[in-house]
Amino acid sequence: MNEIFSFNLEFENKCSNFVITFILIIVLMEVSIVQIGNSKGLRLSKTVLDKYKIRDTVEMILEEEQIVIRASTKPRQGWDEAFKAMNANGDDQLLMNDVFDDENPEEWK
Repeated sequence: MNEIFSFNLEFENKCSNFVITFILIIVLMEVSIVQIGNSKGLRLSKTVLDKYKIRDTVEMILEEEQIVIRASTKPRQGWDEAFKAMNANGDDQLLMNDVFDDENPEEWK
């Protein structure tokens, strides 16, 4: 079942007029809870898995009235290559000293 909601926001200022239209599409699906050993789980179709790029793991967010399931993100994905490129370009220099002039490193031992 697809529910489509749309609304317009109109802005006016002295220079020009803007009309912005947002279209929000919400897909409501009912899925069965299935027995998996001593636990229970959701069975997601291949179409849903492909569309949302879900592979082996998901992030599950427990909110007050709902559970949100989304594809796992890897926030640091690609950092290794980026750091290597920065080093090759000489872009990995410190922006500030790692020890301040008035700091005594002996205090941290």
